[in-house]
Amino acid sequence: MTGVLAGTSFEREVEVVAKAQRRRFTAEYKRRVLREADGCRKPGELGALLRREGLYSSHLTAWRAARARGEFSALGQRKRGPQGGAPDARAKRILELEREVRRLRDRAERAEALVEVQKKLSALLQVDDAPSTGRR
Repeated sequence: MTGVLAGTSFEREVEVVAKAQRRRFTAEYKRRVLREADGCRKPGELGALLRREGLYSSHLTAWRAARARGEFSALGQRKRGPQGGAPDARAKRILELEREVRRLRDRAERAEALVEVQKKLSALLQVDDAPSTGRR
């Protein structure tokens, strides 16, 4: 027996595995596998296909649903994420107007608060707003 017990050191090669990456399947590959899966009639054929291709049954389920939705009709794969569209001039104008309304509303609220403070100060100092007659 080799190793520590036999008086020698372990000399094993250490393999560093790169970080796993998500597998990506082309639309043509998915179509081909689905055609083969649809052709499986005998017991065990479908399992053999999945093992040979290294797939799970959930792949077939998802791909069949995508095929039913017509997603494989496009030539290439769909890009993930939000779809960028041309900016709508009306939507941009609406955002600008909403921003302006918000700014003016904040300004009006500050002005109303200032008037309230002035009223309270006037009441505290008991100052009349009426013009004075000059008498005490």
